[in-house]
Amino acid sequence: MTTTKATWLATTALIGGLLGASGAWAQSTGSQQIEEIIVTAANGPRSVEGVIVAETAPKTRSTITNQFLQTQSSGQTVLQSLSIAVPGLNFTNNDPYGSSGGNIRLRGFDGNRVALTLDGIPLNDTGNYAVYTNQLFDPEIIAQASVNQGTTDVDSPTASASGGTIAISSRRPTADPGLMFNTSLGSNDYKRVFAMIDSGAFGPWGTRLFVAGSYQNYEKWRGPGELTKQQFNAKIYQPLGGDDFISVAAHYNRNRNNNYRSMSLADYNRFGRRYDFDETCPLAVQSSPGVASSDAFCTNYHGRQVNPSNTGNIRGQSSFRIFDKLRLTVDPSFQYVLADGGTQLNSFSSDVQRESDGRLRGRSTAAGVDLNGDGDLLDTMRFFTPSVTNTRRYGLNTSLIYDLNEDHRVRVAYTLDKGKHRQTGDYGYLDQFGNPLNVFGGKDGQGQKVLAADGASIRFRDRYSVARLDQFAAEYRGQFFEDKLNVNLGVRFPKFKREVNQFCYTQNASSNVRCTTEPVATTAANGNVTFAGVTTVYVPPFAFERDFNKTLPNVGIGYNLTDAVVMYGNYAKGISLPRTDNLYTVIRNADGSLSTPNAVPETTDAFDVGLRYNRGPIVAQAAVWKINFKNRITSAFDENLNIYLDRNVGDVHQWGFDGQIGVQPIETVTLYANASYSDSEVQGDIRTGVAANNILPAKGKKLPEVPDWTFGGRAEWQPIEWFSIGFQAKYVGKRFSTDVNDESVPSYVVADLDLRFNIPAWRGMKNSYLQINATNLFDERYLGSISTRSNAIALPGSSASSPTYQPGSPRTYQVSLHTEF
Repeated sequence: MTTTKATWLATTALIGGLLGASGAWAQSTGSQQIEEIIVTAANGPRSVEGVIVAETAPKTRSTITNQFLQTQSSGQTVLQSLSIAVPGLNFTNNDPYGSSGGNIRLRGFDGNRVALTLDGIPLNDTGNYAVYTNQLFDPEIIAQASVNQGTTDVDSPTASASGGTIAISSRRPTADPGLMFNTSLGSNDYKRVFAMIDSGAFGPWGTRLFVAGSYQNYEKWRGPGELTKQQFNAKIYQPLGGDDFISVAAHYNRNRNNNYRSMSLADYNRFGRRYDFDETCPLAVQSSPGVASSDAFCTNYHGRQVNPSNTGNIRGQSSFRIFDKLRLTVDPSFQYVLADGGTQLNSFSSDVQRESDGRLRGRSTAAGVDLNGDGDLLDTMRFFTPSVTNTRRYGLNTSLIYDLNEDHRVRVAYTLDKGKHRQTGDYGYLDQFGNPLNVFGGKDGQGQKVLAADGASIRFRDRYSVARLDQFAAEYRGQFFEDKLNVNLGVRFPKFKREVNQFCYTQNASSNVRCTTEPVATTAANGNVTFAGVTTVYVPPFAFERDFNKTLPNVGIGYNLTDAVVMYGNYAKGISLPRTDNLYTVIRNADGSLSTPNAVPETTDAFDVGLRYNRGPIVAQAAVWKINFKNRITSAFDENLNIYLDRNVGDVHQWGFDGQIGVQPIETVTLYANASYSDSEVQGDIRTGVAANNILPAKGKKLPEVPDWTFGGRAEWQPIEWFSIGFQAKYVGKRFSTDVNDESVPSYVVADLDLRFNIPAWRGMKNSYLQINATNLFDERYLGSISTRSNAIALPGSSASSPTYQPGSPRTYQVSLHTEF
């Protein structure tokens, strides 16, 4: 390692993580402590430039550190960096800087089936398990990010991880005081500034603190609009002697983004990759006589295609030695979310409202509401109707760990994750140019509400749910035969409850709703109702609870074949429980009882067998794997109910290979490469109707959006002390876009370049450099994220539906100045 790189390591908080086992940055404090018992071959480097870390757990895991993250574009989402380094993981970024999100695929599983954690707390949405990668930590404060391919830790606080986990760990405040600044400029008028201050150890107990903040703004790379992100992070760390400590961290993120338009393959071929929303809304939108037309109301206007979010959390971590052999860890947390959905053109006549509509009359005897104040009730108004989600989430992850002796350790753990999930769609007003007056519409405490004659809020959604996970777990870890054999036995018992409260009238056997206070016109014998002038049958507001329980074992065994080679095997059962949206589709039976198309939880049986090598300048890992997926949920037709529902369609079998290697052949050169192969087979067809030919031929087909092959690699060279160059690339193979594999997109290769010019230390400055990043260096044209469909070509008994895509962003440049004091 050159002098410059050695100095860099010495001035970061990562030195402990780079020199110790990767378990030191596990998902929770409890997992961190129990993994310390593991001893494996350690004759080589613990990390090769932070892009690969020598793993110890008897499961397939890949890790990157802050050292690698700092070579990437400033402000980039960590998922993009993981996609370069982790075999089996493919992330399709929707823009060059990461603030528009993207899609995750890990060994064939989508992001909703992969648990994403931050210092051990779960980040997947409590309702639909979605992950929002544009809201993650600034990369400067990420110490390490690890990916478990196909497995979880025994105390993972998740109800959705049938496909694995992605665990992000924040840095600790340093013992020495310091300042860090990072400023960046780039293509698309990109601007970013980041600053962080470390207090160093202060006071009589050696308390440490860091505070960091960032601001980022840039124009969309296609179409009109911009993206703005502000973030704040802080952590206070109190060592208590030995391994005991208490830390409390806070995070706040504010995004204000204009959306990119998805496009069909036909759109892409006709208009190219820069096809997007309109720049202006040329017609007045506040009112229009008679019946509204979608063209007159500028439904393609970018100003209403916004995706705002305010998210934050407070995280505690602690570890206490109760007595010599017993340790207690306690990790409490609280999370807050206020966010819109993606597109803002929702139901009920495409966001338009007739002034004489029954919902505007409500309980009153008035003929309607004069919304635009022109003295009549003849107009139709368009409003801003975002799908607003407001979540308050409480968590606790605690473990008791007992050392039987120096080679054997057991723990029991308890996990609580309770999310209160409020989902509303209050109408908000637009200005004369078609822009929302408030990005959260008429949400309480935000914008002005649109009111009916009786004072009720006009809305298209109004519901409240509570998701509660109580999980107990037990784990044993031990070593035998002079530390050559490492055994890990664990089991977790998740008990999950969903409380569902629907405050609107729900269309029978559908998720469509009518939110109104108007009087009911008719009531059927089974309790279903209709409204005046409306023939649709509705189920009145309802509430119920659903409980789910499962026993999930996992077994891992590692054996040191030599001082450099470890062989390991792992089995784990995973689970992904039904989403909240599935439970809001209800059916009123003839006897008046209420039932739901409640899908059985998805489960997986995941098997891994792998080898690790760590000696001299080489760190390497390779594994073959197989996953049997039961009760996969997709949109299918239920012939008994004669409606479309999210339900189980059978089993899916998956198998593949993952491999990665990092090497430093000489002091100034490091090389890294990974490869992954994935194959899958759907075990059953999908019924689309009651007729004999209403069947989609999905049996034997491959999972959509999953590439067969991916390759990644990076080379870094430091020819002289003040200059280094890095080149990295990723190949993504062909991907299908439908369940029946009748549409696909071709393979592609994206390459990036980074140049770093080190600045000599001067007057207290250290680790200062100027960095140039070029992403998609060769301007590859490709389609990234896919919104899949059942079939793109019409089949007997089934109409066609076109998948939609997000094109990959073009060549982008960025210049960053980084300095520390």
